[in-house]
Amino acid sequence: MDSPLSPSGEQVEIVFGEQRAVAVGVGAGLRTYSVGDRPLLDGYGADEVCTSGRGQLLVPWPNRIKDGSYAFDGRSHQLPLNEPERRNAIHGLARWTHWSVVDRAGDRAAFEHVLYPQPGYPFSLALRVDYSLSEQGLTVRTEARNVGPGPAPYGGGWHPYLTVAGGVVNDVELRVPAESVLVADERGLPVCATDVMAERLDFREPRPIGAARLDHCFTALERDDRRRAEITLGKTTLWADESYAYVMVFTGDGLPDVERRSLAVEPMTCAPNAFRTGEGLVRLAPDEAHVSSWGISPGA
Repeated sequence: MDSPLSPSGEQVEIVFGEQRAVAVGVGAGLRTYSVGDRPLLDGYGADEVCTSGRGQLLVPWPNRIKDGSYAFDGRSHQLPLNEPERRNAIHGLARWTHWSVVDRAGDRAAFEHVLYPQPGYPFSLALRVDYSLSEQGLTVRTEARNVGPGPAPYGGGWHPYLTVAGGVVNDVELRVPAESVLVADERGLPVCATDVMAERLDFREPRPIGAARLDHCFTALERDDRRRAEITLGKTTLWADESYAYVMVFTGDGLPDVERRSLAVEPMTCAPNAFRTGEGLVRLAPDEAHVSSWGISPGA
């Protein structure tokens, strides 16, 4: 009898020194990343279905779209409401699809997938994800090319959960170099932007998370001389290039499998609900590509 099929599809391991990452064929997601015996991601087993979005790619939109409905170039579209309790469409269309492995070597791997037109998103995207390891850590590059006949709306994001020593986020220092935060309603949809100090969410200098329940989108990000924003949790740094103007930070409250044992740090190219508001939304012309990169630096 053949071995059972893994719920996350093909398992592709890459290695560099003591670093090890496993990417998967379902959604081209990132299942694990570790250095030696130290896990940097709150991942999941090869025999498990991914839960709580762990390590998933979020395209052609991250986060939520109110009522799953939006208009683009004068046409109205309706997406499935896969967050029914809040009446939202959430996290895109590609995270449960099959992706093909198109390149692999010891320290790198690449996946590709074509997102064909469908109800609610009648556009065509050729998608590619490249993973690589080096002395600097993990780098994840995403490319989305419009292969349809007309313009297409696009946004991208990722959903990794960073682990913490001791297994509880409360006492771990967090740094988020952001001046603004989006205030959301009970459906997780932004209603306004405000200064981080006004919401007592100023993490520009590292400080313990404490009892704060974080499920917030930060923006107006400070960047280094490489135009990267760096979010630091304990010894681990997640960086995002200037394509990612927003970052969600989530302590996992309400999700028993991740609740306050790890921290989701989610780089996003657009704001939540961008298909309706246009905030950060990318308009891809035919044959135009959008490229973005983020990564994790393990620290000492």
